[in-house]
Amino acid sequence: MKPVSELLKTRDGTLWHVRPADTVFGALELLARYEVGALMVMDGRRLVGVFSERDYTRKIALQGRSSKDTTVADIMTRSVVTVTPTTGTRACMALMSERKIRHLPVIEGGTVLGMISIRDIMDDIIADHETTIAQLENYIQS
Repeated sequence: MKPVSELLKTRDGTLWHVRPADTVFGALELLARYEVGALMVMDGRRLVGVFSERDYTRKIALQGRSSKDTTVADIMTRSVVTVTPTTGTRACMALMSERKIRHLPVIEGGTVLGMISIRDIMDDIIADHETTIAQLENYIQS
């Protein structure tokens, strides 16, 4: 499988993120606008957490809290699992499965390069399998 740096090349380099002081409601608006399930929480250029739909459902909706009165810092996931650009997609899949997470920020030397999702990994695995199948079909036919 390929390194995650290859997956990031298909993006325009935008780091979709929120700040810790932003409201949860504002973060939800960004999730909807960008059609993503998680955003990095950045304090300047430093990654301090991840805010996900799961954080919202478990820490706001189920607890009867207000998304307009709660900050992202109050509910974000602080123990962020990250990978480097050289981490392979299969290793990412194993890590996501083991930790029961769907998003992995990609960091190199303290610099945040982007974030990959389980969908990115699945798309890569499917494309790899399709290539292998096509090669095998060509081999069998020749």
